[in-house]
Amino acid sequence: MKKTAVVLFNLGGPDSLKAVRPFLYNLFSDRDIFKIPFGQKLFAYILSTLRTATIKKSYALIGGKSPINEWTEKQRAMLEMKLQTIDVYTGMRYWKPSIREAAQKIRDKKYERIILLPLYPHFSLTTTGSSYNEWNRVFKNDSNTEIVVIHEYATNPYYIQALNEPINEALLKFPQDIRNKVQLVFSAHGTPISLVKQGDPYSRQINETIQAIMKYRNYSHEYHLCYQSKIGPIKWLGPSIGEMIGILANKNKKNLLIIPISFVSDHIETLYELDILYRKTANLNGIENYVVINGLNDSDTFITALTNIVLSKV
Repeated sequence: MKKTAVVLFNLGGPDSLKAVRPFLYNLFSDRDIFKIPFGQKLFAYILSTLRTATIKKSYALIGGKSPINEWTEKQRAMLEMKLQTIDVYTGMRYWKPSIREAAQKIRDKKYERIILLPLYPHFSLTTTGSSYNEWNRVFKNDSNTEIVVIHEYATNPYYIQALNEPINEALLKFPQDIRNKVQLVFSAHGTPISLVKQGDPYSRQINETIQAIMKYRNYSHEYHLCYQSKIGPIKWLGPSIGEMIGILANKNKKNLLIIPISFVSDHIETLYELDILYRKTANLNGIENYVVINGLNDSDTFITALTNIVLSKV
């Protein structure tokens, strides 16, 4: 077998409250997300300055840092252990270790094959696309190393199984007599409608994952899709999770299981946005039971999914 390395791509997150501003600056500097005709660095400086205080408060409520870095390292180590003879590296788009740092480590090892594996199960130009663009900027393939690119694994059977496991665990938190009436509310990170019109496959793949989950469950519950984390005034995919909570409350559906979709570990959007911010919205709308599932985090089944994907390419 060729000497092989895997690079896990992820967003990254601030590892302290002091890191919030530079993390935001890196994020807002990304032209794959924020296409500013000129003055991108000035835009990033101003926006990161304006948003730092608010974002710091959110991180303070979940421990003063993002857990995404630690969970990603855990996933990396678990995957490397399962693969045994294949080295696994992490490349964070907006934090450390950066994609550039990963590329520098790999370049010196003379690998014959490099598998690029995103920790984004669904492809979007703003996530996987941005990470791969950065990789192409920083990795100089002077030795004609074989580069294998994984775009998505939205319906990988082990991934679908991994998502169902925390759903089943979370359903046990509801009173037994109403468990079959619980509404499964899938919440995905939103994208601008304009991106969808350009052919970005993210929203289609999200729907494919949800259909696979519900088929796996034999359509056990009523289910809904909504979106979160909108930024800016332009039109994004909807309905938002806040709107969905109101819609369900008005229909007297008061038992909600919130399922973050396309996130493979807990971070600010699950621990703060879903579990703290929108819990308040649920309380204001008279929701009786509001439960957010745990992220995949150190799920052995999810790591089996990643292992399955890698071994299919070697």
